[in-house]
Amino acid sequence: MAYSDSEDQPAGQNWAQSHSFAAQAVQRPADAAEVRELILRGGPVRALGSRHSFTDLADTTGRLISLDRFSPDLVVDEAARTASFSPGLRYGDLATGLHARGWALHNLASLPHISVAGAIATATHGSGDRNGNLSTAVSAIEFVNGTGELTRLSRADADFDGAVVSLGAIGIVTRITLDIEPTFDVRQDLYNDLPWDAALAHFDAITSSAYSVSLFTRWIGDTIEIAWLKSRMDAPAPPTELFGATLQTHDQHMLPGQPAANTTKQCGVPGPWNDRLAHFKLGFTPSNGDELQSEYLVPRSNILPALAAMRALGPRIEPLLLVTELRTMTADRLWLSGAYDTDAVGIHFTWKKLPTEVGNLLPDIEAALLPLGARPHWGKVFAAGVDQLAPLYPRFDDFRALVARHDPNGLFRNGFLERKLGL
Repeated sequence: MAYSDSEDQPAGQNWAQSHSFAAQAVQRPADAAEVRELILRGGPVRALGSRHSFTDLADTTGRLISLDRFSPDLVVDEAARTASFSPGLRYGDLATGLHARGWALHNLASLPHISVAGAIATATHGSGDRNGNLSTAVSAIEFVNGTGELTRLSRADADFDGAVVSLGAIGIVTRITLDIEPTFDVRQDLYNDLPWDAALAHFDAITSSAYSVSLFTRWIGDTIEIAWLKSRMDAPAPPTELFGATLQTHDQHMLPGQPAANTTKQCGVPGPWNDRLAHFKLGFTPSNGDELQSEYLVPRSNILPALAAMRALGPRIEPLLLVTELRTMTADRLWLSGAYDTDAVGIHFTWKKLPTEVGNLLPDIEAALLPLGARPHWGKVFAAGVDQLAPLYPRFDDFRALVARHDPNGLFRNGFLERKLGL
């Protein structure tokens, strides 16, 4: 069976060109039956999404399976308030389709360009004190496991909470069902120069001042450069002044000197959720990819000492940094989620593309954050290995047992899973 004419072509690089894939080939099945046939050929094999991971998480020494030839097959069940679809969809395309039918997702990440399956598998998130990460919207998931069995798990199943944030370790996802809600409008407002003293004294009030709040900082000086509030139009209006920060009257990129043309519309102009909850427009490339990213999900109860530790490291962080974004999320029950059993704050670093220098600094950042319970984002650059990660996840051993059941022959294992999970 011919899956595509690119089967014998090199796998190429990730989006940021920070990793060259070692895989021998990329295969593009068109449906679950073809996925099953490819898996039954044997491994090693891994799923390939939109290449937005900054590490070798999605790589393999064998074959990569891309799902971009699947028909989207978006089905909305209005009575159940769910939408099911093929996993190759990007969030921006899914959101456009849902909004056209009068429905919405509860949140989006900063980039609408990422694949739904990849974002879910790594516990990628948006922001908002009451919003779970993107994976929490999953109500059912279908995948072909390492024995070729097509498996469907829903919230009623015991293994569901382990299978959603799976890092691609239990199979190739073939269909996803998400919770949806009626469409809604959002406005975005930016505030400049939020005093650090005010941010620390009123952190809860600031992050709860809108449906979704992002704070952008470079860790030096007395102020947080930008506070970005996304407010639902069916909720109270945002404040005109934010604890000393000044409301802006023009659109603004989070990086100094960068044009705002590729960011979603700001200045309080209402628009549909799918054109406001992400930071960047789907039709624009948000950057040239000349960057690295790291992120640590800190238990909210420990965020003040975590911020103090990062400010103390500011003189070492700032020369390597493009920007840091702080975002919040509510607790969930997904075993490998950064917000498992705790409200969390994401400390996200967008680095200059200086892999050696960043790699040398990360152990010191982790020495400060991991003792506070911080969990690294699985799709971004971090130094910690299995011995440091295992104590951070109460269901760590349960997840490894789940992998053993669904992939007894290790078809989906790779170097990343060996280093980080001991698989």
